[in-house]
Amino acid sequence: MGPMSMERRWVFPVVFSSLICLFLLATSFNVGLVSSLHTINSLFLPSRAASNQTNPNFVESQVGRTPSPPAGPSLPRFAYLVSGSKGDLEKLWRTLKALYHPLNQYVVHLDLESPPQERLELASRIEKDPLFATVGNVYMITKANMVTYRGPTMVANTLHACAILLKQNKEWDWFINLSASDYPLVTQDDLIYTFKDLSRDLNFIEHTSKLGWKEGQRAMPLYVDPGLYLSKKSDIFLVNPKRSLPTAFKLFTGSAWMILSRAFVEYLIMGWDNLPRTLLMYYTNFVSSPEGYFHTVICNVPEFIPTTMNHDMHYISWDTPPKQHPHVLTLNDTSKMVDSNAAFARKFKLNDPVLDWIDRELLHRNN
Repeated sequence: MGPMSMERRWVFPVVFSSLICLFLLATSFNVGLVSSLHTINSLFLPSRAASNQTNPNFVESQVGRTPSPPAGPSLPRFAYLVSGSKGDLEKLWRTLKALYHPLNQYVVHLDLESPPQERLELASRIEKDPLFATVGNVYMITKANMVTYRGPTMVANTLHACAILLKQNKEWDWFINLSASDYPLVTQDDLIYTFKDLSRDLNFIEHTSKLGWKEGQRAMPLYVDPGLYLSKKSDIFLVNPKRSLPTAFKLFTGSAWMILSRAFVEYLIMGWDNLPRTLLMYYTNFVSSPEGYFHTVICNVPEFIPTTMNHDMHYISWDTPPKQHPHVLTLNDTSKMVDSNAAFARKFKLNDPVLDWIDRELLHRNN
């Protein structure tokens, strides 16, 4: 049992330790390889990777788990402005009732020209309506605005309603402006279903850059709207001198009736660049500014140009060339209204028989 014997004693432990190290190294390599393959598979085959994993049923994992996504796209919701003036109470109320749907949001406005009794009556009806009170989705602008026909105060009133709708409830997808002389041609269920699969970024706004006669009669003259500074209604008036056409932006014109995406409405109200405010000041001295402001804004912003659909979803019967006001629709226009496939039509007289026909044949309303 000399030195040789002592050396042999250390050989076996060293060899045994080396074998263990090799085994652990090989195991570690295999585990790393399996882990890498699992990561790659999870990138390309996420469902399979998820199905092969088993998660312990801990309470913490249940709390942190997000709900499953819906089976399909959520139903769209509309936010309406329905506005009127003196003598429009009954027309506005009928239009509101025909438009109503619990999923939507509504702002109604009778301007400052309407008697206080009419505005108080409208507020009372909204408050006492059991469905409106339960759902809570109808708002009235109680501090009425002065709105001058063809003036920028019409634009200001529309933007006011947009701001209210954004503040009250952001769970809507499109803003629609209507007057008390408008009426729906389709049910709200049908409209919701039609818009269900559309991109929520689309804007339906009839527009053109070909101003024609409007260039000399609307873009260059300077008009003042007394509704901006007077409490009594009066017409817009012309002042001198004329101004030249703008070079900082391109002018567009079109229909005053629109269906605007919430994204564009937010841009108008909050404007992350200065264009909406600049154009609002420019259109202050523009006649019939509701037929130009929104169109010029959206068509001068590259982000929104691809979202514009050149249609206002309205059936309106105009003279050729168009006069200041469209024809008043009657029972003689029913076939044209239906063939237009429009969602709305204007203008209508109070309780005209054609409204009863629309209620019965198109909206399936009994009362």
